[in-house]
Amino acid sequence: MTLASFGLALATVAALMAAAMTIAWLVERRTGNSGWIDAVWTFGLGTTGVVAALLPFGDGPMSRRLLVAALAAAWALRLGLHVASRTRGISDDPRYAKLKRDWGADKDRQMFRFMMMQALASSPLAIAIVLAAHNPAPGLGLQDLIGVLIFAIGVGGGAVADRQLRAFAGNPANKGRICDTGLWAWSRHPNYFFECVLWAAYPVIAIALSGYAYGFVAVLAPLAMTLLLTRISGIPPLEEHMVAKHGEAYRAYQRRTSALLPWPPAAKEA
Repeated sequence: MTLASFGLALATVAALMAAAMTIAWLVERRTGNSGWIDAVWTFGLGTTGVVAALLPFGDGPMSRRLLVAALAAAWALRLGLHVASRTRGISDDPRYAKLKRDWGADKDRQMFRFMMMQALASSPLAIAIVLAAHNPAPGLGLQDLIGVLIFAIGVGGGAVADRQLRAFAGNPANKGRICDTGLWAWSRHPNYFFECVLWAAYPVIAIALSGYAYGFVAVLAPLAMTLLLTRISGIPPLEEHMVAKHGEAYRAYQRRTSALLPWPPAAKEA
């Protein structure tokens, strides 16, 4: 991959993500349900990854490009369908709803600005897919297999966490309670943890010890996802909402349970 093709890849993924988030903004304005933003983002990033993996930006063999495109598509379908199913059951996402209340009459302009910021923040994720797809190493090998295994752990763990939370919430006996069973007893956000794990698959596939310096840039993907989930649009607004909803019960859950990394919980308070 040359500097020119790397620059073209960056411009392509940035343009595609900007288009996706413009669609997300339009859908939110039309429906009033900001929950669709995350669904459109997921499908948009997945589509961007698939397209960019298959475009001839570098010298990656077609077998690797198809493999990486399949990983991006599988991630988007699994998470996107889950988010869409969840969104159909709500009137608005509490995280975005709070932002809209804070923005007041300027909410449409501020929301568009926020969507463009999300598009920019997503570029390291999309470019990591491109770099993994275009690792010029001939054929598929052990490195690709390890990447696929990491991806499978991330997707599988996230699916288990989502299924456990859905089952807990669907039980009438748990109404008003905090899910602290299964993976949720070890982490307050196990779905986010496995999402971070998943994105580590791309640098594993992308990095080559010689002849492909751009592969190391893919390390930005898991770092960007971890930053996004732990500091920006993931844990902070969600925890604020949960404290407002459950009060001291959620604060006790915070004290005994790891925020992200699964870890044995402390004993419940008497």
